[in-house]
Amino acid sequence: MKLKIAGISVFLLLLTMGLQAKNMSNAASEGARSSDFEKAAGQFMRESLVLSPVNASQAGFHKYTDPKTGRVVELDALLDDLGPAGVETQKKFYSDWQQRFQKFDRTTLSKEDNADLQLIDDQIAYSLLEFDRIQSYKHNPTGYVEFVGNALFLPMSQNYAAADVRMGHVLARIGEIPRAMNQAKQVLVDTDPIFTSTALEENEGNIDLIQNTVKEQIPAGSALEKQYAQVAPPAIQALKDFSAWLQNDLAKRPTSRTWRLGKEFYDAKFKLVMETPVTPEEILQKAEQQMTEVRAEMLTLAEPMHKQMYPDHTDHSDLSAQKRENLIISEVLTKISDDHVQRDELMDHIKGDLAGIIAFIKEKQIVGLSNRDNLKVIATPLFMRGIYSVAGFHNPPPLEPTAEAQYWVTPVAKNASDKAAESKLREYNNYALKWLTIHEALPGHYVQFEHANNVQPETRRLLRALFGNGPYIEGWAEYIAQVMMDEGYLNGDPKFRLVMRKIRLRVLSNAILDVRMQTMNMTDEQAMDLMMNQAFQTQAEAEGKLRRAKLSSVQLPTYFVGINDWFQLRKDYQAKMGSKFNLEEFHNKALDEGPLPIMLLRGIIMPR
Repeated sequence: MKLKIAGISVFLLLLTMGLQAKNMSNAASEGARSSDFEKAAGQFMRESLVLSPVNASQAGFHKYTDPKTGRVVELDALLDDLGPAGVETQKKFYSDWQQRFQKFDRTTLSKEDNADLQLIDDQIAYSLLEFDRIQSYKHNPTGYVEFVGNALFLPMSQNYAAADVRMGHVLARIGEIPRAMNQAKQVLVDTDPIFTSTALEENEGNIDLIQNTVKEQIPAGSALEKQYAQVAPPAIQALKDFSAWLQNDLAKRPTSRTWRLGKEFYDAKFKLVMETPVTPEEILQKAEQQMTEVRAEMLTLAEPMHKQMYPDHTDHSDLSAQKRENLIISEVLTKISDDHVQRDELMDHIKGDLAGIIAFIKEKQIVGLSNRDNLKVIATPLFMRGIYSVAGFHNPPPLEPTAEAQYWVTPVAKNASDKAAESKLREYNNYALKWLTIHEALPGHYVQFEHANNVQPETRRLLRALFGNGPYIEGWAEYIAQVMMDEGYLNGDPKFRLVMRKIRLRVLSNAILDVRMQTMNMTDEQAMDLMMNQAFQTQAEAEGKLRRAKLSSVQLPTYFVGINDWFQLRKDYQAKMGSKFNLEEFHNKALDEGPLPIMLLRGIIMPR
């Protein structure tokens, strides 16, 4: 299972900002210490990937030489040890490395190495928090289901070797699925119904992946076909048995744990994820305050459009202020939502938006674009649609930056009713789809990771990609969408501006939902009311977000924390640069460091 996150300390921030020029002997000492740290960081990364072959595939780390036997090991052909022994091995690994990294004197390291060390410290702390206290691996079966899907999908969607070699790796992993599923049963002790239902749904995607997608890529009459015939049936049966076990055994066990993380665990996790001194209570207060402010902005935008769209309506002045605000904004958004694609046109429409967005980025010199041209728009894999109900971005492996980048778009389910399909398509109308592509692809996550995949040295690139800071990553995508609007995308169309304000309400409600649902016992009814009646979301969107808020924790506030940090960083940078400030130069400089916590990034790029 992938354990990724980061945290921060003010002490480190002061160190990174305060390291000034030293005399020659001190500089030489710093270089030596940095070299030692770089070696240790490289060893830590390699060993952590060897412990998790599926993470190794994601990183583009495909082979290593076993120091004991001298044998070259193909990591893409292996699955992680998910059993109790594997858990204990990882706990010891992180504990041992935590002690080793504590020996480095931060005052002798460069700013860049200090930032890397902080990422490592936080990753280790997060991993140990998970293993020792939160222990999701004992309670949430979705992690195991998504693990299997990723294990098979990654070699199939990459180009690190010839197709027959990669399919051989896929089949080798399929052969290990019975063992992995048995190990999952040994570790899981109880679960919540939302985890069970999601795991069952996503596990059907794994079965479909083996029965159809994998099978279709096996050449008829080949040795691979014979191997498939040997390994696929027991693997499929193991997945079916796992689903039956979830329903008939695990789901029926008594448990005191629910999907709610609880304040103690939430606060500990929040600190490491956000990598900023801000507290959940502060975020909640700011988000709820800004909810009122953004709604007021929306009313100002909506009123003139309401007169044009509804000439036969009054201005609803007979209503209370809140009811009038709700009605006018809702009526305008309803008209805007009429402009949406049909359920079978979603993918083609999104692809068609890309060219215009790229042209605007170049014209306005928003940010430097990659010359790799490796972005592909594909349907979200079935086994990931539980968490990615709308869209997502899958970046190339940091060790293989020229590999395919994937913008995942989740199609309307074939079995979705016309009413449910219409609800989703109205939420993701033609204006919202443009925001979605800006956020996930250009100049959002795709551009972000194209810059990150140029980071040198390679060890630093790998470290920052795998342990990257969530608010930096999600905050950039929200921040840059606002920049696109401010720079005049779609010629300042008020419909787009209103939709963008609605998106901001979603960012705010995400943060409110996460804190209140995970720590304050917010009910489903209260959550739906917040999303539908205060944030103007359709029922389908709200139901999907409600599910996501239960499946994850501390991820939804990263958008709000991140966008605030990005705007503050730009404001402070611009104040330092004065008339010399250049928007594209600032964006390139910030992105070229990779996904660091904003507080650490500030100490590296801020002009003196």
